[in-house]
Amino acid sequence: MILPIYAYGTKILKKECREIDRNYKDLSHLLDNMWETMYNAQGVGLAAPQIGLDIRLFVVDTIQAMEPDDKDKGIKQVFINAWKIEEDGNNMPYEEGCLSIPNIRADVIRPETITLEYMDEEFNLHQKTFEGINARVIQHEYDHTDGILFTEKIAPLKRRLIKRKLEGIRKGEVQVEYRMKFARLK
Repeated sequence: MILPIYAYGTKILKKECREIDRNYKDLSHLLDNMWETMYNAQGVGLAAPQIGLDIRLFVVDTIQAMEPDDKDKGIKQVFINAWKIEEDGNNMPYEEGCLSIPNIRADVIRPETITLEYMDEEFNLHQKTFEGINARVIQHEYDHTDGILFTEKIAPLKRRLIKRKLEGIRKGEVQVEYRMKFARLK
């Protein structure tokens, strides 16, 4: 089932998420829905807060973003209860966007690699280092589970320039090809 993606301004996107265990209700069904929702919105990653859940869970598929000769360098993975062990390498700028903040893109500076400890969908524990675009997407989705949006990591001048657009998204004044849920305005 395709779920609505929570938009900039919804409280869930600013919440630090909690861990889950293997008894989390209907996890397999939730993961199926997350994959379907992400692909429907043409994303390469989706975190649970983006669909209204305050749990440490995100999915990533960078294979679809790779050049034909580099498809084997991409990943398609589930990350449960991920915790950052280390970020390393040169800080690199790269233009990012977010399904919760549509039609806004900006350069974000992040380290080249990230090492995570996480569980897969079978609750097997892993510790792995990711680099390049895989690291970038993981860092972005990981931030969602800590209540951090990519717009908080961009240059102050760029933040001021997009302030009006962000306010429009918060109010629901945005056109996208996927379902969204907006903050209730008082």
